Amino acid sequence: MKHVRISSRLLALAVVTLVGAGACTFDPQADGGGGGGPVAAGAAERVTGASGAPGPDQRAQPTTAPPKPKVKPTRSTPQPTRPTVRPTRPATKPTASPSVAGCPQGEHQREVEAHLARLGGFGRVTVDGRQSAADCAAIKKFQKRYDIRPAHGRAGPTTYDVAKRLATTDTARCRAGSGTTFCIDLTRQTTWVMRNGKVLVKPTVTRTGMPGYRTPAGTFTINYRNVKEWSDPYEVWLPYWQHFTQGMGFHQTTTYLHEKSIGSHGCVNLLPGDAVRYWELGKVGSKVVLVGRRPGT
Repeated sequence: MKHVRISSRLLALAVVTLVGAGACTFDPQADGGGGGGPVAAGAAERVTGASGAPGPDQRAQPTTAPPKPKVKPTRSTPQPTRPTVRPTRPATKPTASPSVAGCPQGEHQREVEAHLARLGGFGRVTVDGRQSAADCAAIKKFQKRYDIRPAHGRAGPTTYDVAKRLATTDTARCRAGSGTTFCIDLTRQTTWVMRNGKVLVKPTVTRTGMPGYRTPAGTFTINYRNVKEWSDPYEVWLPYWQHFTQGMGFHQTTTYLHEKSIGSHGCVNLLPGDAVRYWELGKVGSKVVLVGRRPGT
């Protein structure tokens, strides 16, 4: 009898153990439609907001909403915050700016300063290779005088080239003699006016004949003048025309004078202001002396 009771208890315990184990095991055949299939990590949180599927013990109990915690309302008065103090670096010496009052510094700053100081007449410059307000004003004045564009005070290649040509022009090369003489340095592409052996008009820029139309060196005489001459072969007006040889003469430029890739057809091109000045000083019979040779012609 005792043996039968013990066997019955052992059998009941085995049944309970098997039923409990099966409730915690995933069914490998489930497609996820039931509550026992495998779920990707975080899927339950995304759908229901719960931290996990309820266990067997939770299913057996009645589902009641947990009491909401009582939260004491707080005032929204902002709390004072402490100011953030950042460590400060030791003060360093300010470095020189490449731009002064909107005037950029060019790659030929020192050279242009030196040439302008030698030429004079453009204001005070300091030959130190550093842009200053005074340097900027002097360079701008120089650029405006010789129609260098843009006139923004930067010592760039064109400004440097023009300043160097003017500053190194040797006016003594022109054997002027008495009276008014117009002189042209073909090598430096500069021109000036002498009267009775003295400089009357300081050197300024010019542009002479391009390759194939070389302006010849020599001594000539102005033999014809017209305030506005029409060029038949080139169909262009030549303001303040003063002819001296072989269809060549002085006249106001019709293009940007500092465009070195082009040139005249032998004439001596002048800036507008210089063309007017040369017209006022010139007359039929005035001497014209050309020295040197334009590079590349």
